[in-house]
Amino acid sequence: MFSAVRKNLFVSAVGVLFSVSAAQALEAPQGRVILTVSGDITHTNSASGAQFDRSMLLALDNQELVTDTPWTEGVNTFNGPTLKALLEAVGAKGKNLSVTAINDYSANVPAQDAFDHEVLLAMDMNGKPMSIRDKGPIFVLYPFAKDPSLNNEVIHNRSVWQVKSITVE
Repeated sequence: MFSAVRKNLFVSAVGVLFSVSAAQALEAPQGRVILTVSGDITHTNSASGAQFDRSMLLALDNQELVTDTPWTEGVNTFNGPTLKALLEAVGAKGKNLSVTAINDYSANVPAQDAFDHEVLLAMDMNGKPMSIRDKGPIFVLYPFAKDPSLNNEVIHNRSVWQVKSITVE
């Protein structure tokens, strides 16, 4: 009987370890990679960190944000995953995000902004995917209309467009 109990405990422990490992692995992107998240993260799918194609990002907590911005005309409707959902998906542990654009512009964004301000990783504007010409494929967007105090130079500098990577530090 004792050995049967030990065997059950061993099988249970292995099952828990396997479940934890499986939960930490992200699926591999099937399409073109548009975002790589690296640094202090626990869930990866490549040697360079966590890679995402468009469909993987849209499968996260996709939200709609209706707002004006200093860089677009009028009020527009943006859609995409929340920064919070992305950080949770990769198991981010750091307090700072280095967000880098295709042209290598980089800005430091406190990870806490994702939780305090409902920051969106905008991928669609007015129902259409955002092209590089239109600040896509990913635009870090704060809810300016909802919270006018965000309309300042510090937040403007954090609102990176044409995002290609995020390093969690």
